[in-house]
Amino acid sequence: MPSIARHLTVGPVAAAALVLLALCAPARPARAVDVTFQVHMRDQVTAGVFHPATDFVDVAGSFNGWGSPLTQLADADGDTVYAVTVAGFTTGQFIEYKFRLNGLWDGTEEFPGVGNNRTYSVVDGTNLIDVWYNVRELGGGGADGHQVPELHWWNDTVFYEVFVRSFQDGNGDGIGDLKGLTARLDYLNDGNPNTHDDLGVTGIWLMPVNASPSYHGYDVTDYRAIEPDYGTQADFQAFLDAAHARGIRVIMDFVMNHCSNQNPWFVSSRANEAGWRDWFRWSATNPGGTGPWGQTVWWRTNSAYYYGLFGSGMPDLNYDTPAVKNEMFSVADYWLDTVGVDGFRLDAVLYVDEDPGALMNTPGTLQFWQDFNTRVESVAPAALTVGEAWTTTAAVAPYSASGRLDLCFEFDLAGAIVGAANNGDAGWLGTKLGDVCSAYRYPQWGTFLSNHDQDRVFSQVGEDAARARVAAGLCLTLPGVPFLYYGEEIGMTGTTSDPVRRAPMQWSTAANAGFTTATPWESLGGNWTTNNVALESADPSSLLSWYRRLVAARTASPALRRGTCATLTASSASVLAFVRRDTTEAAAQVVLCLANTSAMAQGAVSLTAPADVLAPGSYRGTDLLDPTDVRTFTVDAGGHIANLGLAGQVVKAFELAPLATPVVPAPPRTGLLLEQNCPNPFNPSTNLRFVLDEPGRVRIAVYDVRGREMAVLLDEERPAGTGDVTWQGRDAGGREVGAGVYFVRGQAGQATQLVKATLVK
Repeated sequence: MPSIARHLTVGPVAAAALVLLALCAPARPARAVDVTFQVHMRDQVTAGVFHPATDFVDVAGSFNGWGSPLTQLADADGDTVYAVTVAGFTTGQFIEYKFRLNGLWDGTEEFPGVGNNRTYSVVDGTNLIDVWYNVRELGGGGADGHQVPELHWWNDTVFYEVFVRSFQDGNGDGIGDLKGLTARLDYLNDGNPNTHDDLGVTGIWLMPVNASPSYHGYDVTDYRAIEPDYGTQADFQAFLDAAHARGIRVIMDFVMNHCSNQNPWFVSSRANEAGWRDWFRWSATNPGGTGPWGQTVWWRTNSAYYYGLFGSGMPDLNYDTPAVKNEMFSVADYWLDTVGVDGFRLDAVLYVDEDPGALMNTPGTLQFWQDFNTRVESVAPAALTVGEAWTTTAAVAPYSASGRLDLCFEFDLAGAIVGAANNGDAGWLGTKLGDVCSAYRYPQWGTFLSNHDQDRVFSQVGEDAARARVAAGLCLTLPGVPFLYYGEEIGMTGTTSDPVRRAPMQWSTAANAGFTTATPWESLGGNWTTNNVALESADPSSLLSWYRRLVAARTASPALRRGTCATLTASSASVLAFVRRDTTEAAAQVVLCLANTSAMAQGAVSLTAPADVLAPGSYRGTDLLDPTDVRTFTVDAGGHIANLGLAGQVVKAFELAPLATPVVPAPPRTGLLLEQNCPNPFNPSTNLRFVLDEPGRVRIAVYDVRGREMAVLLDEERPAGTGDVTWQGRDAGGREVGAGVYFVRGQAGQATQLVKATLVK
């Protein structure tokens, strides 16, 4: 008999009553179900460890005497994916298992940091265990150049994190709400691909919208109810329908680790009411100890102590109690099946199950998320689960392996991106990119720059728009699934405290930044009169316009959305270069991405591609972010690209098309004439004319008297004849330079010429 709780909108007391009825009902005999074990062996074949013609793989576990009798898997279609279906399991049965080669215990299935055996809890429904041998779920990407077999709708999506309280007030009470958010959806995506004045995102992550006593909502009192400040269930459904009509998927924050101390479940548990005490962790005495960051975790009430990792107002739920797990899984069913959301962002996934002396990353926690994801897929197979595991890449990776969560946020990568933008050095970012590409099922991880728990990215980069542009350009051209935090696209600031980091959206220079007609629930950010949607929408050079171009380019480019990623070696430490390649569509696409993280222009940069990434020859490259920038790239037999020029703090994404006739480098010559600039002296701009006696590559750059390169005016192949360039008296970052003498150097082949230009003010 299906549970009616999943199909009705009920309050916390009613939901609790349903749980108690279920607990008191006569036990039903467990239903026998099948479990399909499926293991990917491609990497073992590639490594020469497994030979399909002579070797076999079997599954050995607690259900079959650990391999006696032998349970062998078969590859039905030769795709190196082996499977077997085993009957006779019961719902709720906990099993341990691992895969073996040729029925031998040879130690090849070891899982560092996860445990020696795989584990699984059987569910009442479809049971498919789909993993990669030895937990190395490498799906392609990186420098290997192979196309990724595992792709989902979210790999084509750019998400936007929204704090409803701060986005738009729809009823004039100073608090953002669902009606206000719905009214602003056209800003995010108007549903019309022919317009270009929306941001173009196709996914929304909603911070908590459940009923809660706090402003932030991470302490829930009713998991099936909407926070009254935000509106009603009907308002939520109207928002969801409007988003879906525009092609926007919606995932919601699901806070499963803890709830509010005002939640009726905790109130009943604290009162020691029958059936409720074990929903939380209690101790008659203070067990002592502290949390992962040195905080108090045991809190006194009614002569006893309860466990709350994030504070006394947020007691942790006890998932060792089956009724708790059943109820929270039923809540997930409700939002997926009855309401129709597209998935969940899962808060604090590291801490769900605690063991003595271990408060995070326990085997029970990893098992919980495998069970949860299995449940989600049985209800809504296409739903997304993305976890907040705020720790290192190595520690995060197991949370999205072995059938656990679909994605986790990559905090290390976010720090490396912002660090490169701040330091003008891309070295560590390149190293971290390689780590990330090999740690996860490529490209299943979440990329971002900052979120609601961190200082806003514009504050992190010192409110420097050029640095912000570099960080955004990297985030939206790198592999992974990008998440933008509301307001980062206009350069909102926010530091020191969470409410400040979550301040109202800055829409215009009108009263209260256009957020509300009342007093805002939180003070506006300090730069709202200069950094807002209205002003930046009218400025094609603004940060907002840059974000719109980035999102549009990614949306239009299969290589940027889902392609492989091979990192190139660059001669300049400030330059990150990587090739994104997609072969999933009829016309394969190759994009060469270049980022100069330094404020100084980089001249004569050379790149080296790994073997087989770029075939030797010449390519016409068109920048997807600036189609007026068209260049010729020549790759020699060693994978080298020479003599690239990049302005300071730029991100480029050149779509490469092979030239029908390769460009042969011109022999040494002396046929370059660079004429004196005119006017000279000049203010504010001057023109330089040059003459080539035969076709070739021309580079014209400006240097100060100390020999520092200030700007690159031209760096491309040109036909024989005359040409001209203009210098506006600005450096590579677009900043005006001071008055004085500058040298303009022209180079073509081995010929160089120098002229002296004088800028007056």
